[in-house]
Amino acid sequence: MNKPYEMESIEAKEPSTETKGQPTSTETGIIAIQSIAERDDAMLRRVGKKPVLKRSFGFMSMLGFSCTVMITWEGNLMAFSTIFTNGGSAGSLYAYLITWVGTLMVFATMGELASMAPTSGGQYHWVSMLAPAKSRKFLSYMIGWLTVIGWQSGVAGIGFLSGTLIQGIIALNNANYMPKPWQGTLLFWAAIFFAVFINTVVSSLLPKVEGSVLILHVLGFFAILIPLVNMGPQGNASDVFTVFQNGGGWQTQGVSFMIGMIGSVWNFLGADSAVHMSEEIRNAAVIVPRTMIFSIMLNGILGFAMLVAILFRLGDVEIVFATPSGFPFMAVFQQAVGANGGADTMIAIVIVLAISATISITASASRMTWSFARDRGLPGWKYLSKVDSRTSIPVIAVGLTATISCLLALINIGSTTVFSDLISLTINGLFTSYFIGNSLFLWRRLTGKIRNGNESDGGLRNVESDHLVWGPTRIPEPLGTIVNFLGCVWMIVVLFFSYWPTANDPTPQTMNYSSLMVGATVIFSTVYYLVWAKKEYTGPVIEIS
Repeated sequence: MNKPYEMESIEAKEPSTETKGQPTSTETGIIAIQSIAERDDAMLRRVGKKPVLKRSFGFMSMLGFSCTVMITWEGNLMAFSTIFTNGGSAGSLYAYLITWVGTLMVFATMGELASMAPTSGGQYHWVSMLAPAKSRKFLSYMIGWLTVIGWQSGVAGIGFLSGTLIQGIIALNNANYMPKPWQGTLLFWAAIFFAVFINTVVSSLLPKVEGSVLILHVLGFFAILIPLVNMGPQGNASDVFTVFQNGGGWQTQGVSFMIGMIGSVWNFLGADSAVHMSEEIRNAAVIVPRTMIFSIMLNGILGFAMLVAILFRLGDVEIVFATPSGFPFMAVFQQAVGANGGADTMIAIVIVLAISATISITASASRMTWSFARDRGLPGWKYLSKVDSRTSIPVIAVGLTATISCLLALINIGSTTVFSDLISLTINGLFTSYFIGNSLFLWRRLTGKIRNGNESDGGLRNVESDHLVWGPTRIPEPLGTIVNFLGCVWMIVVLFFSYWPTANDPTPQTMNYSSLMVGATVIFSTVYYLVWAKKEYTGPVIEIS
């Protein structure tokens, strides 16, 4: 049986042209690794994995990738109805700020983990690395399933939004148009097929595409913010910062506030997309943590500014929320610049960025699926773990991701409510994986089970389950432990309220069935584990001994 991690012996060798003339460690008999490519490959090998994917992403292209997945300021617009209903103006702002800080704490800790073991598996790989020996196999298996399901439902969610946004702008401009679920499903499919095309046929252009989308993400923000602020109806600062709303009819405003905050949580999801692209990023142990923090900071600033702007320029709330488009922000744009091409252009920017997000989220979901299949955690792992030799892309995993999303889209034709609850697995699945990994990490750091690396080998050390070593990115103590602890507390709160419906006394149509969805996932994966996977899955597979 394979051990979860084994040290790879790296023999001394002649320096490459990139390392000649640079210092080496003659005392240990190991040549110092100086080139970024060699450092990346060595780090991957020392957690037992073969480098098979092409490292084509740098910091800026990956920053664009992460920002596109998160689409925070765009998400504030798209999910405005959910955020505003439970919380109102003041609740929306304060919930956003709390979520921003909480998200930073969670991903600052995950950045440390990504620096220690920058693999596409991310959370389930780290759980196997951190958990006690008796439970690491099953725990990592369950976290792998929840992470895969979370990302797959995320693809379906952004595909659904892309389709309904297009329907919304049509309804806004054509009073006779009545959006049909089947039409949204067809538009959903179109967005997914476009994402697959970029991820497979022209995959070599993906880093450049993401860099371009980052530019649009920032410039599009200003293209919307400036006319909205200058031309929209004037709001009252007292109303924006002090007036709360309990649209869900809850017993207290506090409960309503907490439930509304889940909408802001959704707007920050996806920062770990960089983690699942780790094996395609140059200098991943440094760039992945940096990308996660920078993307949260940048998106947080833009998102807060957009939220403040739309609250101050909201105008007549009843008219805005009665819009035939189904998206209040479209009516806000129309109020600000008039029913003309200006509003349509502003809306079109949001639609283009939503469709662009399908590209990035499809890439992340497919890499997560491929990685878990590589470790034999999924049915059909022999096929899903294959990588196309020409493009270095896991094409079959990309195809499966698209197929699952297209099949899920069929549910939308029968019941939008069921489909919405299905995609709520994104929060439930991903936050559970974050919490288990970060809480185990807190236990390890409190018990002193993580040691410092040796500078003689450039900080590159094997990460074994019983011999954990810090990566190049680390939060100094005691701040690191405090951030880790507060992040875990924050995730408990998020997970608790993520299962609540948006309104009190829910009907079958308004009930939140995400607990049922998560339960079904856990039951299915457990049964599959006991019947089949227990024999196949031994934790992260050692490909290099």
